[in-house]
Amino acid sequence: MTAPEYFHLGLLYMVQLLIGSDGKVTQEEKDALQNIKQTEGIPDELFQQFSGAIASKSEREIYMEGIDCLNKCTDDQKLRAFVHLYKLSEADGNVHVKEVRLLLYSIRMTGIEFNDVVEQAKSKN
Repeated sequence: MTAPEYFHLGLLYMVQLLIGSDGKVTQEEKDALQNIKQTEGIPDELFQQFSGAIASKSEREIYMEGIDCLNKCTDDQKLRAFVHLYKLSEADGNVHVKEVRLLLYSIRMTGIEFNDVVEQAKSKN
């Protein structure tokens, strides 16, 4: 797998978990996913592979794969991924406690600073 694929897959795995963490997927979250795909240039073929792969995985497996992929990325890529996730958590106008837990724990698991994520997210508004 190539470095961009690790980044794209890690991001997609984590987006999948974040979107489903509160038990409902809103149109705003679906739109945000499409925006992330477009912004990061995620190929349709890779997205289709990802969609097929997650169908048979548990949440824990998806999480572990996502963290594993992100940990193979540069710090800049990790930060970019978490900025997307941070913004995604706000997409539906309601930040759920499960989304916050997922973000905080995942950020810690990848060695990124939460304050850096927040600062970067606010500077891109």
